[in-house]
Amino acid sequence: MAIFALIPAAGSGTRFARGMPKQYARLAGRAMLWHAVRAVCVPRVTVVSVVLAAADEHFAREDWTAFGEQMQPLYCGGESRRDTVLNGLAAVRGDVDADDWVLVHDAARPCLPGSDLERLIAEGEHDAIGAILALPVADTVKRAGKDEGGVQRIAATEDRSQLWLAQTPQMFRAGLLLQALSRSPQATDEAAAVEQLGLMPRLVVGSRENLKVTYPQDLAIAEAILKARA
Repeated sequence: MAIFALIPAAGSGTRFARGMPKQYARLAGRAMLWHAVRAVCVPRVTVVSVVLAAADEHFAREDWTAFGEQMQPLYCGGESRRDTVLNGLAAVRGDVDADDWVLVHDAARPCLPGSDLERLIAEGEHDAIGAILALPVADTVKRAGKDEGGVQRIAATEDRSQLWLAQTPQMFRAGLLLQALSRSPQATDEAAAVEQLGLMPRLVVGSRENLKVTYPQDLAIAEAILKARA
């Protein structure tokens, strides 16, 4: 089956506070979104669809010529990540078969290593359900609670041996993903929607380089990773 990629990029990045959507923050001389697109524009991927807000004015100001016709913008983003991915899937429905694979990748993960992507595809395309990149939790995890005075305190220490941090890309059949997201309006990622169908996606070990840029200080870390590769 063919492999397609979809990057939801319709968010405003409210936690980033730089006067523009986070995906257009400058990173190594280009928009962060450019690096995320490059990471999944590999020969195995037929088309990379970037799903943008309908009123996006920033995308057209960037130089996307490096990706040629392998990358296409879709101005149909929604209120949430789930809505944006669902709208993107609906927009490409005529070109993507239900059994084709879709890689959903975060616009805020500009440092995805090629080896991680190759491993995900190799393991995911032979799985009956699909797979995601993820990392086993290395830190001790505390569950919080408030005392009578409203102070945050430790309520319990969780068993980290069964905890993983979800990353992207997340890889599922287009038909399955469309069905799962349609039924899960509150899903925070694609795997959560698939789980609601009673299925168990495969976990593929990723790497710490595939960080998600959430706060302004994360840009320096991402830039260091990209410069080290160069």
